[in-house]
Amino acid sequence: MKNILRLLAVVLMPLLLSSCGYNKMVSLQEEVTGQWANVETAYQRRADLIPNLVATVKGYAEFEKETLEGVVNARAKATSMNIDASKLDANTLKSFQANQGELSNALSRLMVVVEKYPDLKANQNFLELQSQLEGTENRISVERRRFNDLVRAYNTYIKKFPSNLIAGMFDFEEKAYFEADAGSEKAPEVKF
Repeated sequence: MKNILRLLAVVLMPLLLSSCGYNKMVSLQEEVTGQWANVETAYQRRADLIPNLVATVKGYAEFEKETLEGVVNARAKATSMNIDASKLDANTLKSFQANQGELSNALSRLMVVVEKYPDLKANQNFLELQSQLEGTENRISVERRRFNDLVRAYNTYIKKFPSNLIAGMFDFEEKAYFEADAGSEKAPEVKF
């Protein structure tokens, strides 16, 4: 009799789990993980463009070494952080975002320096790199938005009843969102 019950449990367990939402949770979690890879790819593209941009600017802006070093150091810090997609908690994501924010700030300072050099602004290599960097920043924004959309769908699903019961049993945990950078709610001050 025990053997029949065990056999029945082995046969019925996959059927019960497939209809309880477990498979959907796994699918949603994998979508979040896959989208995280897209976010990292977009950030890596930006990091790959920076050495070329710095080299191009360096030829024109000999006296701006501090700014160039700031960009290089921020890039090194941002690219040194590797995150396991299965461990995307709020603190890890906040650290990643802070490193990327430092790099964004360093790039902004670099673009301000570029304004001092009209010959550089007319250089075809620089213009192409600047265009690629702008496109990459747009990609980063799109990938972050998609990531947040998938995180929202995943988090909503694991919090709803009865999915929340299964999520708790199998340790499906809430994922963290990308948040706006500190101070981004204020419009930048423009002076002429």
